[in-house]
Amino acid sequence: QVQLVETGGGLVQAGGSLRLSCAASGRTFSSYAMGWFRQAPGKEREFVAAISGNGARTVYADAVKGRFTISRVNAKNTVYLQTNSLQPEDTAVYYCAADIGGFVRARTYHYEYDYWGQGTQVTVSS
Repeated sequence: QVQLVETGGGLVQAGGSLRLSCAASGRTFSSYAMGWFRQAPGKEREFVAAISGNGARTVYADAVKGRFTISRVNAKNTVYLQTNSLQPEDTAVYYCAADIGGFVRARTYHYEYDYWGQGTQVTVSS
């Protein structure tokens, strides 16, 4: 069982930044690929970014490429999502997810992930 806890959400003006964190339980964190997804009211959950367990591979959704950066510190069992140049359309609940066995892969579909956090709200005002 893997537990994931996201923090760092909040209210920010357009153009601002937030750094989201996701702390994971377990002693084999480096073997998990990690992903960030988001869900806005009335919309389906969508992929944002993913990083392989070894940190060598990252993937981004086109909507966030060049503005968001995913990273991880395996020694701290933590994955981060640095969000810059935020826009109102980035408003959503942001979830982190773990893909067990994803040491070298970074997947983009929510059904490929095994464990999920409870989410953290990001609200961007115009």
